[in-house]
Amino acid sequence: MINYKQNLKIGVSGVRGIVGESFSPTLIAAFAASFGRYVGAGRVIVGRDTRSSGAMIEHAVVAGLIAVGCQPVLVGIMPTPTIQIAVVEHNACGGIAITASHNPEQWNALKFIGGSGFFLNNVEAAELLDIYNQADVEFAPEEDYRGIRRLTDAFETHKNKIFAQVNVEAIKKCHFRVAVDCCNGVGALLSRDFLEQLGCTVFTVHDALDRGFERPPEPLQENLSKLAAIVKQHECVLGFAQDPDGDRLAMVDSCGQAIGEQYTLLLAVDHILAEMPGDVVVNIQTTKAVEDIATSYGCEVHYAKVGEINVTEKLLEQGAEIGGEGNCGGVIWSRVHPCRDSYVTMTLMLEMMAESGQSFDEIVASMPRYVIRSLKFPCNPAQAVNIVNFLNEKYSRERICRLDGIRIDFRDYWVLVRQSNTEPVMRLTIEAVSVSLVEHVVSEFSALIMDLTKE
Repeated sequence: MINYKQNLKIGVSGVRGIVGESFSPTLIAAFAASFGRYVGAGRVIVGRDTRSSGAMIEHAVVAGLIAVGCQPVLVGIMPTPTIQIAVVEHNACGGIAITASHNPEQWNALKFIGGSGFFLNNVEAAELLDIYNQADVEFAPEEDYRGIRRLTDAFETHKNKIFAQVNVEAIKKCHFRVAVDCCNGVGALLSRDFLEQLGCTVFTVHDALDRGFERPPEPLQENLSKLAAIVKQHECVLGFAQDPDGDRLAMVDSCGQAIGEQYTLLLAVDHILAEMPGDVVVNIQTTKAVEDIATSYGCEVHYAKVGEINVTEKLLEQGAEIGGEGNCGGVIWSRVHPCRDSYVTMTLMLEMMAESGQSFDEIVASMPRYVIRSLKFPCNPAQAVNIVNFLNEKYSRERICRLDGIRIDFRDYWVLVRQSNTEPVMRLTIEAVSVSLVEHVVSEFSALIMDLTKE
């Protein structure tokens, strides 16, 4: 059992903690003020997901921003990618997304967005933390306080940018029947209408804004039973499952079977490369099947550390059009904006079916398949370092990558052990060519990690 009490995570995924424990209004206002000082006294876009703590945190953020001379521009309940796009579209100096994404409901977070519409990288996050730790933020005089603005068309802009890049008419002609599990998050406000504008008949589940998360917010297979039932009941071609802030996506096929978050990215990569071959950028926790697909198009895969900003920066560096994070179903498509975006992903899946004339199930069946397992273990930072160093020495004769934690590539499988950016845990990911092999390796490495965390 993971003990979340008094945990506070600070890094490229922002500042997150448990509301009322480590994540307090005082801390929130102080970080917002520090961010305001960091980006300058301009407009800052502020949006949130549907967590019950969201409104309270929004008020604290607004107070911190106004106190240092910034103008908060509130977009309300909005997907994180919409907030990122709004920063660019409205020439804001930054943005703050109030969301803990896939973390349990008692968590919340501030995700800091720079003026380019990207999350802060490691260096920038360290600079912000330095300002916060100085505890002597210079507040603006009352005559420099700026009023709050509200922005009502942020998602309309986001939607139009997506529709401008895809074959909307081809999608509409298919009249797809689809289901979507909104997790009672931002999708409950936006996803039905979005898909209906693409000509779909839409069936929704977990589509209330005021009931909290009625399923665990991470869209894993074991959390998607209601979506599976709706897909089968209404004979949908597929089902989409969003997380609370709408940046990641999982899917189920027409039989209600979850295909796995890794294959969300795989399908998007295959669709884009079929149209325009080019380099692909993924994080190190992504299935090898992406390499197989890229190789079939004569393209190269580049790896980045886990974390959206790490993939985004590598994607921009390589001039790649498509990339993402397979472990969380996060697709990044440069044509719209280089960020994870479930609305982009849903549209690409519909376009893929419309243009290929194949069913979703047929397309999935044509993809290369591996077996992947992910586990997590309670672990403090010191233990995490010791575990990685131990594995580095133990498997020194194998092919090792220390880009993020340690990834060990064997002949028929690979193992990744790394400390989470968002939880106080050590993550273990294993991908192999068969179920029996992956279960054997899971058993071996799980026992090793548990032994090391006892020390």
